[in-house]
Amino acid sequence: MWVSSLIALCLLAVAVSGEDKKLSTHATSMADTSANLAFNLYHNVAKEKGLENILISPVVVASSLGMVAMGSKSSTASQVKSVLKADALKDEHLHTGLSELLTEVSDPQTRNVTWKISNRLYGPSSVSFAEDFVKNSKKHYNYEHSKINFRDKRSAINSINEWAAKTTDGKLPEITKDVKNTDGAMIVNAMFFKPHWDEKFHHKMVDNRGFLVTRSHTVSVPMMHRTGIYGFYEDTENRFLIVSMPLAHKKSSMIFIMPYHVEPLDRLENLLTRQQLDTWISKLEERAVAISLPKVSMEVSHDLQKHLGELGLTEAVDKSKADLSNISGKKDLYLSNVFHASSLEWDTEGNPFDPSIFGSEKMRNPKLFYADHPFIFLVKDNKTNSILFIGRLVRPKGDKMRDEL
Repeated sequence: MWVSSLIALCLLAVAVSGEDKKLSTHATSMADTSANLAFNLYHNVAKEKGLENILISPVVVASSLGMVAMGSKSSTASQVKSVLKADALKDEHLHTGLSELLTEVSDPQTRNVTWKISNRLYGPSSVSFAEDFVKNSKKHYNYEHSKINFRDKRSAINSINEWAAKTTDGKLPEITKDVKNTDGAMIVNAMFFKPHWDEKFHHKMVDNRGFLVTRSHTVSVPMMHRTGIYGFYEDTENRFLIVSMPLAHKKSSMIFIMPYHVEPLDRLENLLTRQQLDTWISKLEERAVAISLPKVSMEVSHDLQKHLGELGLTEAVDKSKADLSNISGKKDLYLSNVFHASSLEWDTEGNPFDPSIFGSEKMRNPKLFYADHPFIFLVKDNKTNSILFIGRLVRPKGDKMRDEL
């Protein structure tokens, strides 16, 4: 009898441990904040980027702002919390909430994604990092700390790039070619993200096609194809197609938003808000979709210092106003650079697909989503509703083809 009771208890323990752990209210609050930050930051960066790719991880940016709040005092600290919409949160809850959120969404086992995140705070060679700050920023935000001497500027930049390449296994060979402001504290995020599809593409269903950067500029890219059941919505009024593809374990999804035809993305970007995205998602219909996607490898680096300043982080980035004295014990630092760099790959890899649906009624009359021109994409976490990445593919790697009419 006692044996069967023991077995029952063990099975119960396994079942409980296997359940999804509920997020704390502080982590949920930070998930909401980071989702709002995603669109504000994207719009700000898009103003300046022209015909360039964009790739931002809002949860990583939010975590970096949490680290800045930890290093700040007085009105500088209050302002960082305001940008994070966390004025009502105690500092302790802000840091534990952000830490919990990032740990949850980047767990490679539960999410079945490859996501390497490395963060480093560089300070001038004259700075001395406070022991408590080093310990707590490592604990909550996994930040490393390093002094750097910009007297030999080329050597210093090479050192930053070498660190980023090493921490991403060579996927991110260069963060920057230059550093304009060398007299302050510098944040560097270096990431490699590779999702795995819930249903893989067949590796033989890949061929070279043309991707229209503009109507007169086409590049050759490997394009992968498959037909499956996906969330699909066609906004006929605004002339956009939206498709949602679940990633492995269905904990998150990649959402693609593409105009009918090749055009600058400004029109779509002007409509893109969190509310509009929620509206589009609410209208998705699970149906057969024939998808063609470029097989992507992209490296994008942004200096977000100016953009964060324009979103309200005015004190921390101002040499004359910043109080980052929790970092060094002295009011001798400001936030001079925020390098946010990511390498992103998606290819054919994923879970085995279900062959039984082929030839079934479900697969009749598939909609077409042929991504051969610029589009916006997001990686949305289904548990926390946070945005893991937001970006656009405008100019994929590839050799230029003949000009189109």
